Amino acid sequence: MFTGIVTDLGAVRSIEQRGDTRFTFDTGYDTATIALGASISCNGCCLTVVERGEGRFAVDASAETLSKTTLGGWREGTPVNFERALALGEELGGHLVSGHVDATAEVISVLQEGDSWRFRIGVGPEIAPYIASKGSVALDGVSLTVNEVEDGEHGEATFGVNVIPHTYAVTTFGRLRGGDRVNLEIDLFARYVARLLASRALGG
Repeated sequence: MFTGIVTDLGAVRSIEQRGDTRFTFDTGYDTATIALGASISCNGCCLTVVERGEGRFAVDASAETLSKTTLGGWREGTPVNFERALALGEELGGHLVSGHVDATAEVISVLQEGDSWRFRIGVGPEIAPYIASKGSVALDGVSLTVNEVEDGEHGEATFGVNVIPHTYAVTTFGRLRGGDRVNLEIDLFARYVARLLASRALGG
């Protein structure tokens, strides 16, 4: 589990095609403290550390992961948000995030408002029912609060999130522009509520 609070902004060092795809990242983490087999959120996608060295660590991603997330478009130098797995007793600064990406979403627009930035995000009809005003989402692994939601004519939706200067500076959000895609994970509680309501509607 994670909290959606990014603790390092790294980058893809190299990409190697094997049976799966191996990504090696540059990182500011003290990699001596990262165990092989540890989970790290990489732009919101929970991946397992399979190799590490000074200032770097590597993970393997399956073809399924590449097709369902933005990882398939990564290149050498692509910036990546990192968060190490939550340990018992640590502060829960954002919201509970599993690291299982539900879909990719499109950045519709980026507008500076005062010292912060307002991002408008577009999602398809399979995700739209789970997005609620004042609810939580994780975008590229960053915990954010939904400000407002606008429903489209065909079940799709756009929603707004506000990114403060600190988050804009220390995450990939400072590099995002309209048309870019991000990994989205819906709030765990929204998922369970929707499942419960669907079950009741079917008489379960």
